[in-house]
Amino acid sequence: MQNTVHHRHYWGRTIASFLLVLFTMPLGHALMMIMGKFMDPVALHYAAFLMGLVGFIIVVAGVFVKGDTRQTIYGLFGGLLFWTGWVEFLFQYYARRYGTQPETTPWGHVTQPEYLLMPMTFGLWMMVMTLYIFCTRTGCCFINWCQHHLFGRRCSDIVARPMTRHTAIVTFMELNVMTWTTYILLMFCYDGRFIGDDSPVVTIVGAGCLVASAFMFRKELRLPAWGANIRMAIATVIVFWCPVEIMARQRLFTEIWIQPEKYVPQMVTILIAFIIVLVYVLWAAFRKPKNH
Repeated sequence: MQNTVHHRHYWGRTIASFLLVLFTMPLGHALMMIMGKFMDPVALHYAAFLMGLVGFIIVVAGVFVKGDTRQTIYGLFGGLLFWTGWVEFLFQYYARRYGTQPETTPWGHVTQPEYLLMPMTFGLWMMVMTLYIFCTRTGCCFINWCQHHLFGRRCSDIVARPMTRHTAIVTFMELNVMTWTTYILLMFCYDGRFIGDDSPVVTIVGAGCLVASAFMFRKELRLPAWGANIRMAIATVIVFWCPVEIMARQRLFTEIWIQPEKYVPQMVTILIAFIIVLVYVLWAAFRKPKNH
């Protein structure tokens, strides 16, 4: 008689975790656009630096917080502020300071200068990936796949142990490294000297990421713990956002978060939905179970 294993699916917390992370994408873009359009350049970069500093402090504070879910929340929001303030805005500052020009596609889509500079960091990205692939065991399926195929039977000898685990730092690094990776990937795809917007490769990359995000969401459904579910949602949303960016670049829909001042009702709706989901996630994750 054949044994069948049935996996329980946690639809409520998976959808909530996915939406929590997903809503941060348009809201983060909108925040950058609003700050860039309505703040004085000097004040803007001071505010951005302060934003990154606050994010860094939140992540470090998360190391000393007890609880996997709490540390995950600290890592998520600290990482978002860190990336926006100390990565994107810093690229923007130096792009403007040294006169890097935006790039416009034949159909009018504009790529801001700070994103055009992202491929310059490929060597730094490889340096970080070398550390993860050769020096540590992780929970990342992609890195585990690389280690298995690179090292084979010697995998346990070469990556013998994990780094010291602080969930806030793990979440922070997952968010930033994956965001960094997808930016570099898309910028190389868009660059006509490498691939180009009109290449079918760009469509294939978008379709591949969409399919991959579906499989990742399926895996996320099986995670009962809020912390693990949110961390999986971060990876799922970042991969899912790649085809969103590609479709927007191909003018298949309007990116309302690029001009939030023109789409106030829509952006306010997204903000309210984000707050509702955030309150629900915090309540559900941190409430004390009833004694029976």
